[in-house]
Amino acid sequence: MTVREVLEDLQRERSIAYTTVMTVLDNLHQKGWVRREAEGRAYRYEAVSTRAAYAAALMNEAWSQSDNAAAALVAFFGMMSDEQRQALRAAMRIVQVPETLEGEEENPAAPQDDDGR
Repeated sequence: MTVREVLEDLQRERSIAYTTVMTVLDNLHQKGWVRREAEGRAYRYEAVSTRAAYAAALMNEAWSQSDNAAAALVAFFGMMSDEQRQALRAAMRIVQVPETLEGEEENPAAPQDDDGR
């Protein structure tokens, strides 16, 4: 998007100056969050990452700061809604996370979750 396109989109909800949008996009470019290409006398900006990738990076950063990763995950999972837990299960199936930790043997008598695993 160009600065003008971003400005027009933002002005639907609030009044904002062209120079403010231009400065913010330039700052984001300098930080590596957006890339830009010259288009005539203006730049066309494009996000470097998706919203999902950004959220994942934030979660990873927060988790890596914990001195007890397992406790942080338990607390985080405890905050999740049922819908979020279902999304987590679906995501784990997509990335094919092994059911057992490395070095552990699978226990066929172990309790199973809602999905029969």
